[in-house]
Amino acid sequence: MDGKVVYFEDFVPENTEATFGLTKARLALGGIEKIVLASTTGATAEKAMEYFSDVGVKLVVIPHQHDFKRKVNAFPPELVEKLGTAGHSVHFGTMLFHTEGLYGSTAPTVMANLLRCFSQGVKVCFEIVMMATDAGLLERGESVIAMAGTGRGADTALVMQAASSQNMPKLRVNEMLCKPLNVYFMEKDQKD
Repeated sequence: MDGKVVYFEDFVPENTEATFGLTKARLALGGIEKIVLASTTGATAEKAMEYFSDVGVKLVVIPHQHDFKRKVNAFPPELVEKLGTAGHSVHFGTMLFHTEGLYGSTAPTVMANLLRCFSQGVKVCFEIVMMATDAGLLERGESVIAMAGTGRGADTALVMQAASSQNMPKLRVNEMLCKPLNVYFMEKDQKD
C-alpha cells in the first residue's frame, strides 16, 4: 500500500482546511463511516459539519469534559443540539489522560507525554477514540478517522481501529494522514 503523509511546518489556521481535505480524500477510498473529532469551543465541529455534509460521514465530537479548566464549558449547548439534529454525536466524557487526581497514578500523564512526542494532536486522537469507544459511540475494531489539533483547529488526522480504555492494547493506528512537525519544540530547545 502506498500512502502520503503531510507534515505541517507551522501552527496556522489553514492547517484545518488541509486536514479536512486529506480526510475527505481518505474517506473517498471507503471503509470508514465515522470521524472522531476533538473540538473545545465548537468552531472546528461546526466547520466539519459543513465541510463533510456531502459525504455521508457521521461526526463523533469530543469536547473538553465539564469543569476542565473552566467553570462553564466552552462548547455551546445549542451546537450540541444542532449536531444531534444532523445525526452526529457529542460526548462530554472523562478525559483519560487527565485522571491522575482521580486514580492517584502518574501513568496517564506518562502516556500523554509519550504520545506528545509525536504531536499534541496524536495524543488527543488516542484519547478521543478511547473516550468515544468507552461511551459506546464506536465499536471495538471499527475503522475511523480521528482528528485533533495543536491549540485551535485541526492539524492531525489518523486512521485508527477503535478500542476502549479497558482494551487499550487493541487500539491501532493504521494510517497517518497528517501531523505537525513539532518544529516549535525544536526551536525552543535551541534558544534554551
